[in-house]
Parts: sequence; C-alpha cells; structure tokens
Amino acid sequence: MRILIADDSIVSRHLLDATLRKWGYEVVVACDGLEAWNVLQADDPPKIAILDWVMPGLTGPEVCRRVREHTKERASYTYMLLLTSKSLREDLIEGMESGADDYLTKPFDQHELKVRLRAGTRIVDLQRELVAAREALREQATKDFLTRIWNRSSVLDILERELARGSRQERPVGVVLADLDHFKLVNDTYGHFAGDAVLLEFARRMSASIRSYDAIGRYGGEEFLMVLPGCDNPCAASQGERMRAVLAEEPMSINDEYRVITCSFGVTSWRPGTEPSAEALIRVADRALYMAKNQGRNRVVDLPYPDEGDGPIKSNLETAKEQPSRS
Repeated sequence: MRILIADDSIVSRHLLDATLRKWGYEVVVACDGLEAWNVLQADDPPKIAILDWVMPGLTGPEVCRRVREHTKERASYTYMLLLTSKSLREDLIEGMESGADDYLTKPFDQHELKVRLRAGTRIVDLQRELVAAREALREQATKDFLTRIWNRSSVLDILERELARGSRQERPVGVVLADLDHFKLVNDTYGHFAGDAVLLEFARRMSASIRSYDAIGRYGGEEFLMVLPGCDNPCAASQGERMRAVLAEEPMSINDEYRVITCSFGVTSWRPGTEPSAEALIRVADRALYMAKNQGRNRVVDLPYPDEGDGPIKSNLETAKEQPSRS
C-alpha cells in the first residue's frame, strides 16, 4: 500500500520514509502542504497520508479539509494522520474537525505509529470492499443477468435521457428493435443452454457493432432495443442493416454445429419538431419489426415516426392481433 508523507523537515521525512519502507509500505514524499494536496487530488492517490501540522503552502488541517471536500466528488477515501507537537485539547479538536482520522504527537513512537497505520489500512480496505459491493449491486440492478448488457428498465431510462437531450440540442434519436428469427426452434432443437449461448453471442456481436455512445439492452426474451443518438431514419436503418449483416454473415457454433442465426430489425427515429415519446417510438419500431417478420425475416424495415397529423399509434396488443407470430 502507498503512503504519502508530507513534512517540511528533512530529518522527519527521512525517519518516516525509512520506517515505513522497513514495514513494507510504498512511500510518496511531499515537502510542503501544497505539494501534498497536488498528490492527493491526482488520479489514484495514496490511500493513507501522514501530514505534518505546520507546513509551508498549506497546513496539515488545511490539506485535510480540502481532501474531505474533494472526496464528495469521488468514491475513494483517504485515511489521514496528523503529526503535531501541539498538545492542547482545542488544537487536537481543530485537527480532527478538519477531517483528519487520527493524530500522533511528536516525537512519535514507532509502535504507536504501526498500530495507527494498521487501523487505517483496515478502514481503507473496508471502504474498498464497500465500493466493490455497491458496484456489484449497481451492476445487478442495471444489467441483464445473462448477456450483461443493459436490462429493460435501464435501456428505457437511457432512451428517455437521449430524447430529452435530443430535444434540447435539436438532434434526432434513432431506435432499433431487434428480434432473433426462429429462436424457439434453436431452444427446441439444441436446448436452452444453447439458446443462452446464442443470446450471449448476439449481444457480443451487436455491442461490438454499435458506436461507443450508442446503447443496447435486452428488451425481453430474444428481443433487443438499441438507442442511437444523432441518428435519423436513414442513419438508423443503415446501422440496422450493418448489424443484420454482422450477424448473418458468420455462422454461430451451437453444440459443435455451425448454424447461421438471423435477426429482424424494426427501425424508426424521433426527429426534432415532434413530440418526444419513448413509448410511441417503441410502438413504431415494434410495428416495423412485425413488418420485417411478415416480409420474410432477416431484414430491416424502417418506418417514420408520426407527427400529430398521422393519427393515433396502435398499441402493441392491437398490432400483435394484426400480425403473425414474430418467432
């Protein structure tokens, strides 16, 4: 573990440096408070800092205060230990209220320093575990459990955000609804584990095909939703055709057999000047997808997003009654 030493006394720095290296720590040295602050606000700073109270540039408590204010903007935590010759209770209270975790009076006892650092290491490790647990929970809440792309609620949230941004910036937002062709036959012929493998490979290929700022999520079963910021209908249709080709041109290995898996794509886009509605966009893309299935599958169909003069958009249930099965 890396530890920052900040002390303007060369004798104190060398003593701390030698002691900490002997205990197996990696040491970063600063000669004043301003240098210490620059180290602690950089990317991947030391997780433990030993700061002298009185230093040029910034005092130890001032560095602590800045670090704690900066911590609100980042998830990492820095354990800070003040070294001071001050012994009045008022001074020690001031130091702790500045954000320090602990303090040692000079001249420090090596055994006492080792105990304080052991406590600091436990706190830093615990904080790292908490951050990892939080990220794992966030991953579970936002990603599809099988394909690890966005789940339905997350990709719908992304669509809402992109529509709001597109409305502010007057930029179109493309929507692509994709459904694997004859997926039930894959499950029935090769089993559900093979079907899961097909879904994983499809998600991998599609994720590699979209732009870095596009989004793809599992909308349900073998159906996927893509959000394409800045794409009008021709652009979104072109993207859909590229994704269709990426899937259809290379067979997948299924239980040691190679089989071409195809997909149908329904495409539309919101354009500035019309009412931004995620639900209405998905309904149009859904209707286009049914048309792609009805026209023979393995194709891209795009439909314009209607304005208020185009009349009401039929619900998914109404559309489903008029179209054949999408398997």
